[in-house]
Amino acid sequence: MRSLAAVHFLLLLSWASAAGQPFLAAAARRDITPREPVPMWGYGARRDALSEGVLDPLYADALVLASGGEKLAIVGLDLGRSPSERSLNNIRERLLREAGIRWSILGGSHTHHGPVLELADEEGKGRGRFDGALRYYRQLEDSIVEAVLEANAKLEPARFAAGAVELAGWNANRHTKLEPRPVDPVLAVLRVDRRSGGPLAVLVNWAAHPTTLPPSTLKFSADYVGSLKEIVRKETGGAAVFLQGAAGDLRTARRGMDTFAYGEALGREAVRLARSLAPADPVQPVEIRAREERFTFKARIDLQNPLVAAAYGKAFFPELVRNYQDEYAEGVRPRLMAVLLGADLGMVAASGEFFSDHAVRLRQRARLKTLFFFGYSNGYHQYFPTIEAAAEGGYGADPPVAPAAVGAGEELMNRALLWLYQLRGKIRQ
Repeated sequence: MRSLAAVHFLLLLSWASAAGQPFLAAAARRDITPREPVPMWGYGARRDALSEGVLDPLYADALVLASGGEKLAIVGLDLGRSPSERSLNNIRERLLREAGIRWSILGGSHTHHGPVLELADEEGKGRGRFDGALRYYRQLEDSIVEAVLEANAKLEPARFAAGAVELAGWNANRHTKLEPRPVDPVLAVLRVDRRSGGPLAVLVNWAAHPTTLPPSTLKFSADYVGSLKEIVRKETGGAAVFLQGAAGDLRTARRGMDTFAYGEALGREAVRLARSLAPADPVQPVEIRAREERFTFKARIDLQNPLVAAAYGKAFFPELVRNYQDEYAEGVRPRLMAVLLGADLGMVAASGEFFSDHAVRLRQRARLKTLFFFGYSNGYHQYFPTIEAAAEGGYGADPPVAPAAVGAGEELMNRALLWLYQLRGKIRQ
């Protein structure tokens, strides 16, 4: 059920094309399900067990927006995380070279029934033992690029609207034992319509771990996100793109629903919200403004220590840990991106599992009509708890899975906040 407060929280925001500076959009999708057995991502207890088939397919859903000479590609991936550093760089280089796309957000839904993405084509890091996974990475890169290029090739005049609503009781805090427990109940939607009429795409942003299927299931699945997107596609007639929010400390609250019933019910809430929005011609031309940087934080774990590495190797598997040793050799280096569409719609994308209060506070402080927060995007650097969560401790807040220095999440959110005001011209850069 939608909370009574939701009516007051509904936020509407609309733009479209303008004379001399049209707003363009298009969407496309590709199947990214591995074609052969590979290690699965998300549950350490599986270690290096190989997949045993497909429960439901995994997709890359791409939405490309263009205006005033700038383009933004947003790709929702039915994966535990976004592609590895090597793959991410390969994909972005191709998008820039082949389509002139300078800005991109590649976000994983965080399903725990996708493939391991961290292995490398080097001895002891994947080659020889997990060659199927290495072949998959090339398939994945090609599929993502193909989806974006297809969307880019069919860009057409469009208009859009964004809004958000609070859904009480649909997710819950899984970390803290202290009351009140932080939660981000905001479901946000970006509706894109063809200027000629008819739906083009609906982007859905929600925060809750897609961990509703058991670790013993060694079949690929998009978890609840897959059924959510199918409902959105079926009931709107447009493409569906899902980006996970700040779900580091949040689980689903399914109230007796199974994985797919929850996804369908949540999808219908997204459709209801999308239908309440009214894309209209803009008062001013749409501009796409963005900024992205990498940051370096001291690591709270030392994977170069043989004893620490051995412990991680037992908890996961050695080839995976050796790749994390490379990743954190110079500290924890997350990416942060801020985007402004028009005057009052913002997006923040970050490469990790951010605790929900980070998104809630950023939304309050940014003072935008609609702000989307995308976690698990453009890389993956594990958990970013709030300072108070790190002080409390527990899974998601302790160093083994939250290696960045305490306070890293707050520092990144402060930087995102500054950028959002700078992109609006309210603070001089």
